Amino acid sequence: MASASHRRSLRTRRTLVVSAAVVAAGVGAGAVVMNANAQAVDLYHQTLAAKDGWASSGTGTTGGAKADSAHTFTVSTRAQLVKALGSVSETTPRIIKVKGTIDANTDGAGKKLTCANYASGTGYSLASYLKAFDPATYGRSKLPSGKQETARVAAQKKQAANILFKVPANTTIVGVPGTKAGISGGMLQIQNVNNVVVRNLTFAGTEDCFPQWDPTDGDKGNWNSNYDSVTLRGATHVWADHNTFTDAPHLDSANPKYYGREYQIHDGELDITKSSDLVTVSRNQFTNHDKTMLIGSSDSEPSGKLRVSIHHNVWKGIVQRAPLARVGQIHIYNNYYDVTALNGYALQYSINSRAKAQVVAADNYWKVPSTVKVSKLLSGDGTGAIAGSGNLVNGTATNLVAAYNAASSKDLKTSVNWTPTLTSGLESSASAVKNLPMSLATTTGAGVLS
Repeated sequence: MASASHRRSLRTRRTLVVSAAVVAAGVGAGAVVMNANAQAVDLYHQTLAAKDGWASSGTGTTGGAKADSAHTFTVSTRAQLVKALGSVSETTPRIIKVKGTIDANTDGAGKKLTCANYASGTGYSLASYLKAFDPATYGRSKLPSGKQETARVAAQKKQAANILFKVPANTTIVGVPGTKAGISGGMLQIQNVNNVVVRNLTFAGTEDCFPQWDPTDGDKGNWNSNYDSVTLRGATHVWADHNTFTDAPHLDSANPKYYGREYQIHDGELDITKSSDLVTVSRNQFTNHDKTMLIGSSDSEPSGKLRVSIHHNVWKGIVQRAPLARVGQIHIYNNYYDVTALNGYALQYSINSRAKAQVVAADNYWKVPSTVKVSKLLSGDGTGAIAGSGNLVNGTATNLVAAYNAASSKDLKTSVNWTPTLTSGLESSASAVKNLPMSLATTTGAGVLS
C-alpha cells in the first residue's frame, strides 16, 4: 500500500515543483520537477513510471524522451503545431511544448475561422438541411442522403482538415508550465501508432459544426457529432496525464433542439477504440460533458486488446461513459466521481461494462447527492463484469455492483478473468480513499505541473 505522500505525487512519491528554475531557464528549457529526494526530473523528457498501469507493460511508454534538439519544438499557433507534428508516418522521437492556448479554428496566418467559413463553397446550410430531412416528410427509416447530406459531409471534411492533428509515434506533447497551455476546438488523433505521451494540456470547446441527423438512432432519432478532444484508434502505449477536458465555453445547455432532439455538437473527451491497447489515463480532470470516455467502439472488437488503466482522475459534471468499457481488461482505481448535476449535466451513469468487458473498479470515491440512487452509478448489458472492492459512496464502503444488480434486469457479473498487477500508487486504505476528494482537487488536471 502506498504511503499517504503519494496523494501529492506525479506517480508514487511526493513532488515539489520548482517554478523558479523554469523562470530562470525560460520556457524553451526543461521544466524542472524535484521529487522528495531532491532528484531533478525534466518534465518534457519524463517517462511513465514502472508498473504505472497498462501503458507501463512491456517496453513501457517513453514518448519523445529520446528526442534530439532538432526534434524539440515550442509551439503557440496552429500552424506551428502542424509543422512540429510533421508526417504521421515519421517515427523519430519528438517533443512538442505547447505554450499558451492554440486555437484550432484558425488558418495558416492565424485568422479566426467559423462554421460559415467551413460551409462556404459546399452548398450546405442548416436551414436547407433541416428542410430536406424533416421526419414529417423524409421519414425515420433511413439515414439522410442526397444533395444536402453530401454538402454536409463536404463541409465537415473542411473542418476536419483544419482541426484534426495527427500525432506520430514516439511523441511527447506537453503544456509549458505557467502558460495556460491547451488546444481549443481541436482533436488530437493518435491512430495506429505506438508510444505517445500527452500531458499538462487543457482541451476545450471541441465542436462539430455539422452534426449528422440519424432518424434511426433510438426511438426518436439523434444528432451525432464527429470529433473527440483526444482519440486513440489502434494506438498502443499511450499515457494521458494531468490534462483537463471540458465542453466550455459552449455547454450542452446552450444547444438548440431540432426535430425535438438536442443538436449535439460534442462527441467524446478521450476515446480509446479500434483495438487500442496498453493505455494509462492518470490525474486528469473530466468536466462538463456527456459522452466522456468510450473504450471499444463496437461490441464485436476482438479480444486481447483494450487494456486500459484509469487512476487518480476527477470526474465532475459528467453524464455518462466514465468510462463505457467493451471487451478489454480495464482497471479503474483511486478516482473521484462527483455526480452532482452541474451546468445542466446530470448523471445517467458513471461506469458501464458491456460486451464481456472485464472491469476491476476498486478504491474509488463517489460523491452522490440524495436525489441520485446508488444503483445508477453503474450500467451494463448483462455480459460485462465489474469486480473490485473498497469503493466509497459519501465516505461509506458500498457494494456498487450489488446495488446495481438489485435494481436491474441485466446483472453485472462479479468476477473477472484477470488480476491487476501494474498498480504503482494504488491507495487501498479506507482513510486514503476518503481523502481522495481533497487530495485530487489540487493534484489533477492541467496547470498542476508548473
